[in-house]
Amino acid sequence: MSRELTYSAAFAEGVAEEMATNPDIFVIGTDLVNRGGHWAQVKGLAEQVGPGRVFDAPISEAAMVATGVGAALAGMHPIIDLNFVDFSFGAMDEIANQAAKIGFMLRHPVPLVIRATAGVAHGGPQHNNSLEAWFMHLPGLSVAVPSNAYDIKGLIKTSLRGDDPVIFLMHKRLTGVRGPVGGPEDLVPFGVAKVCVEGSDCTLVTYGGGVAKALHAAEILAGSDISAEVIDVRTLAPLDIETVAASARKTGHVVVVDEAPKFGGPGAEIAAAVQEAAFEYLDAPVTRVGALRTTVPESPPLFDRVLPTEDDVVGAVRRTFELFNTHPVSTV
Repeated sequence: MSRELTYSAAFAEGVAEEMATNPDIFVIGTDLVNRGGHWAQVKGLAEQVGPGRVFDAPISEAAMVATGVGAALAGMHPIIDLNFVDFSFGAMDEIANQAAKIGFMLRHPVPLVIRATAGVAHGGPQHNNSLEAWFMHLPGLSVAVPSNAYDIKGLIKTSLRGDDPVIFLMHKRLTGVRGPVGGPEDLVPFGVAKVCVEGSDCTLVTYGGGVAKALHAAEILAGSDISAEVIDVRTLAPLDIETVAASARKTGHVVVVDEAPKFGGPGAEIAAAVQEAAFEYLDAPVTRVGALRTTVPESPPLFDRVLPTEDDVVGAVRRTFELFNTHPVSTV
């Protein structure tokens, strides 16, 4: 029987296993040594790996990332923990102009992981930005968006065995979700999407926190005799469009589920890429389900209006069939 860990504990285990075999890996951030991070993402790691491997830094994201870039160029493999992805704004020059570009400019590896907690949860507008599109737009960066314990461990291990900078985004609301994890050599490759549920009528494409919503929506749709295939892309850069396009060629209908604002979000890129790759197989345009283009409010009633729900996903699928009369449910 496979072991189960929480999402955060799976990350910590993956990091600890890689640190045990690679002395060049270290972790730097705030509230890590004693607290284990705001989300328990490295809880107990300092005691496990010994002194001089996990560091608490002053609250300067620019200094943390700059330190990481310099250490990577010197042959180390740092993990820079920003806690919240919103704090990356304080280090955007170091990320966009240094980490992402120095590898091209100097033709030198930059083995660096920038870990942050992303996704929307209660806490107001300054701690709930969805910045995936910013990073996937930058050449030179890989962007990992794991949705479960197995993938988070496998993806961080892949990140720590590579030579390129990785933006590693863990979703806030998945922190305590438990699931099976792999062993020390069970890596998850970048750029390889996962078909979570096979289906024949519609393809639901998503990542991170959207996966649970898509899976729930697929269960609801099954009650209406609509068979939905659910795909978790797992990384946004590189993006495995071929797996999505293959599913689109089979089902003829695609709905992209994204928690980021719909306007200019990752869902827009996925939708455009699928239509380029599989246009002649589609029975209806690719539909996007995303958040409203607004700052995330503190008010709970307003908060609930911002994010897409399972019902929004189900409604988008049904409208796609009904508007284009491409499924028997439209005549019921």
